[in-house]
Amino acid sequence: MKKLPVALAVAAMFIAPLAMAKTVDAVASFSVLADIVTQVGGEHVQVKSLVGPNGDPHSFEPTPQDSQALAKADVVFVSGLGLEGWMDRLISASDYKGKVIVASQGVATRTLEEEGKTITDPHAWNSMKNGVIYATNVMNALIAADPQDASDFRQRGTEYINQLQKLDGWAAASFAAIPATKRKVLTSHDAFGYFGQRYSVSFMSPVGFSTESEASAANVAGLITQLRKEHIGRYFIENQTDPRLVKQIANATGARPGGELYPEALTKKGGEADTYQAAFKHNVNVMLTSMK
Repeated sequence: MKKLPVALAVAAMFIAPLAMAKTVDAVASFSVLADIVTQVGGEHVQVKSLVGPNGDPHSFEPTPQDSQALAKADVVFVSGLGLEGWMDRLISASDYKGKVIVASQGVATRTLEEEGKTITDPHAWNSMKNGVIYATNVMNALIAADPQDASDFRQRGTEYINQLQKLDGWAAASFAAIPATKRKVLTSHDAFGYFGQRYSVSFMSPVGFSTESEASAANVAGLITQLRKEHIGRYFIENQTDPRLVKQIANATGARPGGELYPEALTKKGGEADTYQAAFKHNVNVMLTSMK
């Protein structure tokens, strides 16, 4: 039998493992979750975000291309808690048969009464303590989907979780240094409930958990009265919502713009909030600036 030259034999040793290497084809429901999957998975994952940068996950309308992406996916990640009301229809249309990982599994949820109904707040990731839960669930799901790269997922996941824990501690200490009377914020809709609960910040907004909710005249009038009474001097717009209503309320109270927040959607790459960590740090910093 003819022997291979040494160089070819060595090359063959490396080609075989490479041919077996697996890339996890992952689909995530929205940009924040897609970034968490990307950070934990690294080179071993290919991630598609259904709701793109600056997109609203509440009002998203899936396309046939989204259905095709799900049909090819190895694993699908959702935040859960009612955020993605369109996901069940999309999964059914795509005939996806794989696992759907609910990244918020294990979060202590909060609720709100709206029009006589008890609604679960879906915005759990805005507390960085919950972000650690999301990252842990993502890491475990990727290990299950691609066991041969488990050690890499554990290393990247552990390092990432440590970074999120440091951000959580930094935010908690930073807000604790601000008098409670100043830790009040006006935003477009009620997306910062978990954030406020974790860091002792009071948030006021004209609409509820979903951007598709409508503010009643009575609610708006009551909010204006409250803002005047409590001397809230700053308001914030959100990158994925229509800012007109919150600006009208601000004009009625004399509140000035405090900047833009990123509660539900990241910016495009190169923007000031193009990762989950960057968005969180930005949100904390602009709020602190307005309070000081």
